[in-house]
Amino acid sequence: GRVVTAAALLMSISFAALIAAQVAFMRMFGLGLTLAILVDATLVRMLLVPATMHVMGRWNWWAPAPLARLHRRIGISESGEPPTDNRQRVAAGVTDTE
Repeated sequence: GRVVTAAALLMSISFAALIAAQVAFMRMFGLGLTLAILVDATLVRMLLVPATMHVMGRWNWWAPAPLARLHRRIGISESGEPPTDNRQRVAAGVTDTE
């Protein structure tokens, strides 16, 4: 969250510098980009994305069937727990004699 906000602030400042240009098109371009990035960083990323994720619930984590199969096959987990399927245990080098 903070990194995205800091990056948006830096980009806004750099695009706002275009407003000082002598060419009218560059002024409009700088103002438009500055406002677009500030709106994106504040309204979209701070309000709309979390609200939409809350409304969507479990559907946020939907994956297409091929990706879901690959995830189950490889067994990647954030918790770091060992795989439960015997094939995954063998692939991971886990034996019952340890």
